[in-house]
This record gives sequence, structure tokens and C-alpha cells, in this order.
Amino acid sequence: MNYFNYFTEIEETFIRRRGKHLFLSPLDWALIESWEKRGIPVRIVLRGIENVFDRIEKNPGRLNTVKSIGYCRDEIESLYNDWQASQVGKDVQIEPASPSPAREDKAKLFSALSIDNHLKKIIDDIEKARSESSGELQLTLAMVQNELREYIEVRTEPELLEEKLSAHDELIDSVLLKSCDPVKLGDLKNEIAAALSDHKPKMTDDVYRRTFDLMLSKRLREESKIPRLSLFFL
Repeated sequence: MNYFNYFTEIEETFIRRRGKHLFLSPLDWALIESWEKRGIPVRIVLRGIENVFDRIEKNPGRLNTVKSIGYCRDEIESLYNDWQASQVGKDVQIEPASPSPAREDKAKLFSALSIDNHLKKIIDDIEKARSESSGELQLTLAMVQNELREYIEVRTEPELLEEKLSAHDELIDSVLLKSCDPVKLGDLKNEIAAALSDHKPKMTDDVYRRTFDLMLSKRLREESKIPRLSLFFL
């Protein structure tokens, strides 16, 4: 399961159970991505969300307190720990969740025209960022632009394209980190640490590190006006 499907399944389940559309925060996005990178099966995340809201339904007055997917984190971590313990000694094969109507509807958005429009838009956005950059970052953005143009000329299946776009995103993140002024980078890290200070005691070291890195990547992209390439943003 690619990141797009992983994220949207979790987002849709949370919003459905919450009963009100909420925009997930950057911290929510970072938390979901940390689960995906750790290999937590999507079915465990979904079950954790369902369990939390099943309990809340017995006390409806608590619903308004759930404004973030982070509210479900402890339940999900508990289920994941139990699942890991049950897999000791097994040759584990993680199966993707079965397709849901919501996922199938989302898949219909991936028409050739919608993908082409998405790629053309990010090519234009990257051109603006490239014109204001220099050195390795400028060269990297030029390379990515050329690759994106090729993806328009040669049709690629959405899932394979998403893998390629994710690889480009990782490369851009890496170059942004190396290219950032050390003083500015230090200031950004201090800001992120302060933003996460209330959440840190509830996070494992690994989750904290991944969340921190994802938030830093987001800030660096915002500073450089470089969009995410993923089809999630289509």
C-alpha cells in the first residue's frame, strides 16, 4: 500500500467516526507518516480509531474533545505492541487493507488528464522555486523538472508514478537540509522542538524523531516554496 492509500484510509475513517469534517493538522500528517514508515499495518491504525470512538459513543459528551488523530495514538500503539508480540517467530506477511468504496472513488480521480494537470502545476511551481535557488538545490530542481516532463510524455501507472514522486520528494528534502544556512536551520529546529514540547512525553523516541524530521521538512519546503510532488496533493 502506498502512502496515498495509507493516509486516505486513515483520514476517511477518522472523519467518518468524528462525524464532522476536520482538516488534519501538520502534526496529524506527521504522525500518520511516522506510522507508515514504521510499518504499522493500516488495519491496526483503523482498528485503534474504531476502538476509541466505540468507547466515546458510550459517553457522547466526550466527542468534542477529539480534535486530532493524536487522541487515538495510545490505543494504536497498544494494539501495535500486542500485534508485534503475537508475531514473534512468525514469517509475517503484511497484507494491504481490502479496497473500500471510498478508496475506489478516490482512484477514479487519477485520470490521465488530472495527473497531467497535477504534474504541470508542480513543474511550474518548481520553476519559480528553482529561479530563486542556487547550487545543488537549483541543479536538483532542474533534474526533477525534467523527470516530471518525461512522466507526462510517457504514461506511468499511478502507483508506480507515486513511488517515483516519493523518491524525488525524499531527494529534495535531503538537499534542502544540506543547503540550509546552519543558523537558520538551528532556529527552525528550536521552533519545532518548542511546538512538540507538549507532545514529546507521550511519544516514543522513534516517533518523536520521525515527527520532528517531517515537520522540519515541511518548514524547509515552505521557506523555499517547493511543493510536495505526491499524488496525494492532486
